[in-house]
Amino acid sequence: MTKGILMNYRGSHHTQNPKQMIIQPEGSASKADAEKFVGKHATWTSRSGKKITGLITAPHGGNGAVRVRFDDKGLPGQSLGTQIEIA
Repeated sequence: MTKGILMNYRGSHHTQNPKQMIIQPEGSASKADAEKFVGKHATWTSRSGKKITGLITAPHGGNGAVRVRFDDKGLPGQSLGTQIEIA
């Protein structure tokens, strides 16, 4: 199981999509490294123990970041900068 850091919501200058997040997996430094994570599940655990799971859909940029889609609700703003598990 790999860990990663939640970096930001996916969006542009004027909009943001709360159901899509950008994460940086540990040990991923290039687009080729990021493509290995596509199709895996990412699980964020809140302080209260609630788990929210999303699917890694695509690489994001050239520095190894990936996009994650959370279908139910998305993640709260308090999740930014915290760890997420990739399985």
